[in-house]
Order: sequence, then C-alpha cells, then structure tokens
Amino acid sequence: MIALRPIVGLVLLASASGAVAADLTLDIRDAAGRPVADAVVYAQPVGSAPLPRADTRATIDQVNKEFVPRVSIVQAGTQVFFPNSDNIRHSIYSFSPAKTFTTKLYSGREAAPVLFDKTGLVVLGCNIHDTMVAWVFIVDTPWFARTGADGAATLKSLPNGEYTLSAAAPSANLKPRETRVIVDGSGLVRFTIALDAGA
Repeated sequence: MIALRPIVGLVLLASASGAVAADLTLDIRDAAGRPVADAVVYAQPVGSAPLPRADTRATIDQVNKEFVPRVSIVQAGTQVFFPNSDNIRHSIYSFSPAKTFTTKLYSGREAAPVLFDKTGLVVLGCNIHDTMVAWVFIVDTPWFARTGADGAATLKSLPNGEYTLSAAAPSANLKPRETRVIVDGSGLVRFTIALDAGA
C-alpha cells in the first residue's frame, strides 16, 4: 500500500509578473535519475477552507484484459465508469479501505458507475483475470496530474498560496514524497522531485 511521507522541504515558486496563478511542471525521477511514468502529483492548499467536492465523471476501460488507463487520479466525489471493450466478461473488485466494491460479471457498458468519495489509494482487480491490476488515487483537490513517459506532469493555474505537494508512483519500489511549496507569481515554473527507493 502506498502511504504518504512527512514533508521534506519548502520551495518558493515565484516570478516577477505579480499575477495570481502559476503553472507548475514537475519532473518525477527515481533514485537513479530516470523518469517515472504514471506517477501522480497533486497540490493541497495549506490552512484553507475545505475545497468543494467534484461532481464529475471518469472512465477506466478494459481492453485486451488490461485496465486503461492503468493509473488514474480523480478528485473525491467523482463517478467512475467501467466500460468493457473486450469480447469477454469481467468482474471488477477492490478491497481497498478508500473504496470496497465488486461488480457482477458483465460485458459492454452494463456496469453501474462507482462513486469514489473517500480519499486514498484504490487498487482494482478482476475476479476472472488475476493479471488485471489498476490503481486509482482519490484526492481532495482539483490540482492534480499524472506523469507521461518523460516523467513530467503540469499542475495548471495554481492560485498564489502555500501547498503541500505530493508525488507518488504505483510501485512498492518507490517511496512517495511530500514537499511544502509557496506559489507566488505566474508563468511556467518547473522543478524535479526524486522518489527514493523503497524496501
């Protein structure tokens, strides 16, 4: 299971323009400096009132006996749809504390959407195909992104303020990391976060 670690630093992100929002691009690397694909990053405001929950939808498909995408990040309050694009039936389940559920065997688009309303990590599996695994990170903020093959992800339009910035990957070999950042400016700000090797 992936748990978040204590805050490890304070970074001031600033520009001279004096605007009230910034785009923040993060390069996520492993301990050897290699890019980490499918890592999730998100920024949680420090000391602010609770943010409104999402009323949005997301989709996780099933293609060639794989979940697509393999890693998702959604805001709490999101309904996730699970279409089945295979020509065989699947039964999706999760025993994760953030969301426990099981669907009946189905094909096509028969499964009802699942509301992800509690923050945390949800690991998905299929009762029929043991090799099918996916991860859903549920966060309490609208500022989140997933890294591409180059290990980069951008958080768009962060208002000025202080944030706890979290980065994690769906791997027991990489430790999640938290950093405290202060956003004060605008334009594109970029820096690197290294995820230490796990046990």
